[in-house]
Order: sequence, then C-alpha cells, then structure tokens
Amino acid sequence: MRVHPAIWAVAVLLALALALPLLVVAPGNNAPEPLPPGPAPLPSAEPGAAEEPTVSVYLTKTDTVEELPLEQYLVGVLAAEMPAEFQLEALKAQAIAARTYIVQRLASGDRSGVPDGKALVTDTVSHQAYIAHDELTEEWRRLGKEAELGKLQQAVKETAGLVMTYKGKPITASFFSTSNGYTENSEDYWKNEIPYLRSVESPWDKQISPKYKTTVTMPRSEFVGKLGLADGAVPVSAGGDGNASSFLKVLSYTQGHRIESVRVGGKTFTGREVREKLGLRSSQFSLVMKNGEIEITTYGNGHGVGMSQYGAEGMAREGYEAKEILKHYYTNISFDKTSNLLSSKK
Repeated sequence: MRVHPAIWAVAVLLALALALPLLVVAPGNNAPEPLPPGPAPLPSAEPGAAEEPTVSVYLTKTDTVEELPLEQYLVGVLAAEMPAEFQLEALKAQAIAARTYIVQRLASGDRSGVPDGKALVTDTVSHQAYIAHDELTEEWRRLGKEAELGKLQQAVKETAGLVMTYKGKPITASFFSTSNGYTENSEDYWKNEIPYLRSVESPWDKQISPKYKTTVTMPRSEFVGKLGLADGAVPVSAGGDGNASSFLKVLSYTQGHRIESVRVGGKTFTGREVREKLGLRSSQFSLVMKNGEIEITTYGNGHGVGMSQYGAEGMAREGYEAKEILKHYYTNISFDKTSNLLSSKK
C-alpha cells in the first residue's frame, strides 16, 4: 500500500512536536529521575553532635592500657566501687557520680596520677576503682552473676549521659564508703573550699554499714614509730580504765564531727595526718591503752567528702531517687548531658 508523501510529512512533523519537550533540559538541571514512593529516609545525625567519648584506663596488674567507650567503662567502675546488691537508685547515683568524675577529667585533659600519662585514669582508688571489661564479663559469668552484671548495666543505661554540674561545669564528684553520721566540708580534708562539697547529715550509715565502727589494736612501739614520737611520749600503761587522756588530747573538731586537730605525746597533728600515718579508716577515732597496746576505734570509712555510698543505699531504701540522693550530698548542683559538656571532645 502506497502512502501519499504529504501524509509522511505530517507524520514526521507530529513526531518532532511530541519529542521536543523531552529534549529541552534547563541549564544545569542534572537531577536524577524521581524515586518511586517508599518509606521516608531516616533523619541524619545532628550536625556537630558529639560521639560517645573513649576512656583510656591504665591497668596496674598488667601494665597495659584498655580503651573503651565511656558508658561501657562505667559498668566496670560500678562493679568495683559499689556492691551490685545495692538498690538500683543507689547504683544509678553512683553511676552519675562516676560519669561526672570521668567527664571532668576528659574536659580538662587531666592525666595526673597515671604513670607516664599513658592513660586518662588508672584502675585504682587513686582515680576510680575499675574492673577490666574482659575480666568482669568472664569472671562474673563464671560465678553465675549475670543478673548482677545486668543490674549494673541497667543503672548505667538508665542514667546514660547524665552528669552533675555547678555553674555549667562538671563537678568534682568525690565519694566514699561510709560516713560517721556526717559528711565533711572539702576544706576540712583538702585545702580548697568547694561550694558544693558541704557537710551534710548522713544518718543512714550507722544503721546499715558494716564499716561504720571498727576497732584495731597495735603495739605501743608501732604507734609511736608511725607517728614519729619520742619513745617516752606515750606511757607503757595507762590508768585502770585504760584512758589515753594522759598522752592524747583532741584540740578541735570539724563541722563533720571528725578530729580536726589533736595533740599526741606532746606533738600536734591534724586528724587526717593521724588517720593516714596509722592507716585508719576514718579521722574520727578514740584511743585506749590495754595491756601496753593501743586500741583504736574509728567511726566511718573514707575521707568523708561528697557522697556516702552506704548513705546513698540507705536513702534508696527509703524511696529516694538517684537525683534526690545526689542533691542531698552535693549542695546546689544541677544536671547536664555529656554531649553538651564534651561537644568538642572525642
């Protein structure tokens, strides 16, 4: 069948007219073909959001350094610093205190007390006690303590990123085992007066802590030697009641009811000096002489500044929540997030 040439011409013109819009592309418009309908893409991370910081820990037993995410590190601290049998809210308070301590170190770049500055902290009480990750998971699994480990992980998870602050900066979150009924003002143990480390009552310790009252006995010669006293400064025996008043006189007490200044054998010491020289649990103590030996009774366990761990447990048993516990032991503090305080840190 033959087609008239005019018809062919019309057909060609019509085809060009239909194709022309498809060939016209605006300058610089190289956008890909639209995707078919589907689920909306996930939002991207907030610009500049800080990643979870890494903590380096010097392990004293092996002379090695372990590096791990901050929140994972806190589980090892919690395991070493507080019994897993404690109430969850007490564990959460401890987790926040431990996080605050390490965030302050990270923010300031402080590596003091670490051999050769190899890490941010050691695994000792010089910084925070810590159980290495592999040791913790393997040993606790072997002992059938998965539930206890899970509880510690829960305490860390439920407080994730939470840090105590004062005037916008992470605080010195000091803590200790057991009070004598009160905590100490910072300047009564250290030199600096810190506004949030004030003496507060802590009556719970006496009721529940096995470390509240401790008695130790040492030979007179050891007592004299450790304090650097003259041999005749302490009598060989005391009166019938064993009273030590003939060679010991308390000169003053701190607001936290610990010995501030004491004269022993004619020599004056701070309560802290006596505690450290004799290796006592507390700087609240009393002495008696028995059979030529010195019997020393202490009340509380630790330096007394900041949060009492057994006090926190006592408060948790009474229904207080972690933030309430912390606000009791740290005066006029606030709370912030790690991401805000370490926005420029890695």
